Amino acid sequence: MCKDVDECARGIDDCHVDAICQNTPTSYKCSCKPGYQGEGKQCEDIDECDNEFNGDCVHECFNIPGNYHCTCYDGFRLAHDGHNCLDVNECLFNNGGCQHTCANTMGSYECQCNEGFFLSDNQHTCIHHAEEGLSCLNKDHGCGHLCKETLEGGVTCDCRLGFALAKNQRDCILTCNHGNGGCQHICVDTDEGPECSCHPKYRLHTDGKSCLEKEESTLELMKNNVTSPIADVDKRVKRRLLMETCAVNNGGCDRTCKDTSTGVHCSCPMGFTLQFDGKTCKDIDECQTDNGGCDHFCKNTVGSFDCSCKKGYKLLTDEKSCQDIDECSFERTCDHTCINHPGTFECACNKGYTLYGFTHCGDTNECSINNGGCQQTCVNTLGSYECQCPSGHQLHWNKKDCVEVKGFLPGNISPKVSMRCTKIDGVDKCYLNCPSDVRLFPGYQDTYSVSCGTSSRLRSRLRKSNDSALLDVATVRTSVTFRLNEGKCSLKKAELLSEDLSGIISEKYSSVKESFHYVNLTCGSGKQVPGAFGRPAPTKEMFISVDFELEANQQEVTASCDLSCVLKKTEKKLRKVIRTLRKTVHREQFHLRLSGMDFEVAKKFPRVSEHLADPCGLGQEHRKGKCVSCSVGTYDGRQGQCLLCPNGTYQDEEGQITCKPCPNFEKAGSPKTLGARNMSECGGQCLPGEYSSNGFSPCQPCPLGTYQPEVGRTSCFPCARSWRGELTTKHPGATTFQDCEAKVQCSPGHFYNTTTHRCIRCSAGTYQPEFGKNYCISCPGNTTTDFDGSTNVTQCKNRHCGGELGEFTGYIESPNYPGNYPANTECTWTINPPPKRRILIVVPEIFLPIEDECGDYLVMRKTSSSNSVTTYETCQTYERPIAFTSRSKKLWIQFKSNEGNSAKGFQVPYVTYDEDYQELIEDIVRDGRLYASENHQEILKDKKLIKALFDVLAHPQNYFKYTAQESREMFPRSFIRLLRSKVSRFLRPYK
Repeated sequence: MCKDVDECARGIDDCHVDAICQNTPTSYKCSCKPGYQGEGKQCEDIDECDNEFNGDCVHECFNIPGNYHCTCYDGFRLAHDGHNCLDVNECLFNNGGCQHTCANTMGSYECQCNEGFFLSDNQHTCIHHAEEGLSCLNKDHGCGHLCKETLEGGVTCDCRLGFALAKNQRDCILTCNHGNGGCQHICVDTDEGPECSCHPKYRLHTDGKSCLEKEESTLELMKNNVTSPIADVDKRVKRRLLMETCAVNNGGCDRTCKDTSTGVHCSCPMGFTLQFDGKTCKDIDECQTDNGGCDHFCKNTVGSFDCSCKKGYKLLTDEKSCQDIDECSFERTCDHTCINHPGTFECACNKGYTLYGFTHCGDTNECSINNGGCQQTCVNTLGSYECQCPSGHQLHWNKKDCVEVKGFLPGNISPKVSMRCTKIDGVDKCYLNCPSDVRLFPGYQDTYSVSCGTSSRLRSRLRKSNDSALLDVATVRTSVTFRLNEGKCSLKKAELLSEDLSGIISEKYSSVKESFHYVNLTCGSGKQVPGAFGRPAPTKEMFISVDFELEANQQEVTASCDLSCVLKKTEKKLRKVIRTLRKTVHREQFHLRLSGMDFEVAKKFPRVSEHLADPCGLGQEHRKGKCVSCSVGTYDGRQGQCLLCPNGTYQDEEGQITCKPCPNFEKAGSPKTLGARNMSECGGQCLPGEYSSNGFSPCQPCPLGTYQPEVGRTSCFPCARSWRGELTTKHPGATTFQDCEAKVQCSPGHFYNTTTHRCIRCSAGTYQPEFGKNYCISCPGNTTTDFDGSTNVTQCKNRHCGGELGEFTGYIESPNYPGNYPANTECTWTINPPPKRRILIVVPEIFLPIEDECGDYLVMRKTSSSNSVTTYETCQTYERPIAFTSRSKKLWIQFKSNEGNSAKGFQVPYVTYDEDYQELIEDIVRDGRLYASENHQEILKDKKLIKALFDVLAHPQNYFKYTAQESREMFPRSFIRLLRSKVSRFLRPYK
């Protein structure tokens, strides 16, 4: 019995690759697949688009192997039948990006302005009309669309993209290039404007633009080329049958239709649900169920939904999750320290600085706050201040009071630094003793600097220049540098003879014994390289530099040796010190004694184990994988950790290796305090409202008519001394000026004048937030107030016009941003890009008070002339971002404010790009979809994302720095799709 061979299964048939093989009892049969034609052994693709019906596509038909698909022009979307094209209502999404009114048109949309405004060149924002003058800001310029100012002072009209200028040179005629000329299907340009027609299966609506589907009987006659209007019974039956298929009117389905054996079956796309009639689709409100899966906010849209986040958070690329924005990772967020918090951030300033404008730090003028607490003169310095005393007095240990100098001249300051060298068995050993005033300045890696005593510069500031007793005082300064071929700076604890034992050694062993007012020692590993920002180059060479200062005065002068002679003797002694010191440094016999602890200065051959045991620099400890400076109240014990200052010491600076001795600690009864952070924590001082001759107990209360707000003081401040009589206090021991019985209670923004006994308004540049104060506080740094009588530091504003203007990227910034800008200010910037480059500007948000009737405004023009081409102008607040290209190759920008209301202002970035991309950039920024969703708007507000976009626009080769994965993680899919479609269309002519 013979068995049939299945040629199709064995693959021994000769059917075409685009054919279907069907086995038969004795052979096989080839038939072409749907979409192909031929006898089966040769099949050719059917070009469904190549007929008079254009594949039934009303716009564009694209043939593909075995099939085809329809697409629509911009401004249209494909209907559910896959062939017809319907208008997109752009105004439904964020008002089309229009500032005022959005008007939908067939295939496009238009932005319209309120009365008194006209549309700017970017097609979205509105510019306020001028009342007079023949310029584009005048409401009677007569142009249908765009107005341009000529060099002669007149105006000329132009039209928006897709329109042509009419013969009267003012009106604009629509063309088929804009929104398909307003036609739903076919558009043909004529002298009178676009002429609309429809696909053969449709007829033109009475509006002359829309198209309606023709009756089935008419279509049947068209296909059979029958002109008679009469159809027989069989055709009517066939029509009724066809009505039950998806081929006619989509089977009555609202969305998707499928033919089945029982008739049509309707279904809905994702985001819709089928209603009880089996045909209609209703939008699903996804936000009603689990908030749509959104972390924060959910907004329902037709067929979908959008998630958005709270302020201070950003939407991740899954378009549902929200992540905190780390504002501290941005450039220029805070002047000093930035602290990130969930949804927000805060800026903090270094000691001696005050925060203003939310993010900026300015020097605090401590002298304006109750004279800095100084008994006499207060001198403000950058980040600090100093109290000064008159001639015949010196500063008390509390650095505030002045005490009279008795028994010696004020210039004869007791030396605080001593150099002692001993020679035993022919070997010199030296140590530099710094009992107090020690400051450590850590540098790069193994470099450091130590200063002891008070420099001559500071000492001279503490004296009066007209003191005749000091005219003969001279300072001897000597500097020396020791270089070692190999070595490493290593300020580590060392074994050394105690001070008591060294005092027992006979004077014959003392080779050097000298005292100094000031010594500064610097140790550096490596050679300084010019232009390397102070960082030493890594070499084996090491250097130690020492600066000595010693004063000589007329007390040392004798009849046989004048001051010049004394100076020469002093210099001779210093040379001897240096010779001995050089030997001890090279032999590693030189040590530092800092506040009673001994340290070696350097190591010639440092051990590897030392580096591993203590990887951090001086004044630091290893904490959670980082090297952190020792905090106040602690010091670097060189044991890998910061230790609390021992009893009798304190430390009010970070990153130090010793603690300062507490004053008067040796007195009996002084409390024991570990980790004292300032002198007031040393204990034993007089409390606020008390005083004594030395600032320590026993203390007595401030008498009536005086007060004292600080600890450890030797006197109290008088409430007032004037010809009108003194003020008294409610009780002894007063601690603040508010305890003084002033004749009137002054409100914030005022201070009590103790001479006239009246309340005086704080002058401009000062403020006072409290009641009953006798001073006003100076604004920090270079800030000032708009008016007098200010009550808060937030009213202190920097008047400097901000921004950085680069050739490729930059930004402009209103003064004091992000704080409110000052009144009566004027800023101008000029952006002048390199040749063949154009300017793109992004305004993320702008805050200007509209209630001032445009007294505050920002304008961007070609030149400063009011008749020049205007690119952008606004006097209102807009939190919705906008991007636009400059109408001119360079921009003159002006911001002006009046004396009225103030606001946050703006920070506006820009980028310059190659003019070859002008068409692409304009196509992107004029598309309303760029601003349609809140997620897209947040992209234009995100400093990191804008920086990445600008980086690629300015330098297209930098595109390759960002991988596809990085792009997906940075931008939402909808944004990438928008840009990809624009770029593809732009590059299509070059393919």
